[in-house]
Amino acid sequence: MSTTTTYSVSGMTCGHCTAAVTEELSKLAGVQEVQIDLVAGGTSAVRVTSESALDDAAVREAVDEAGYELAAS
Repeated sequence: MSTTTTYSVSGMTCGHCTAAVTEELSKLAGVQEVQIDLVAGGTSAVRVTSESALDDAAVREAVDEAGYELAAS
């Protein structure tokens, strides 16, 4: 059974941004799918489907590595 969690990510403005975030999140163990509703210059919704709940610190680190910021939930 998988779980889907929605995160808020700020700073993304284009398709390249979403690709970078998707790439970094996809590297996390158990991640099956990443979907992003881009809000250019605002806070975008990032839905991550994974085998089990992900560690928030790992998600934050992956988003940071891509060059963006996980907004406070």
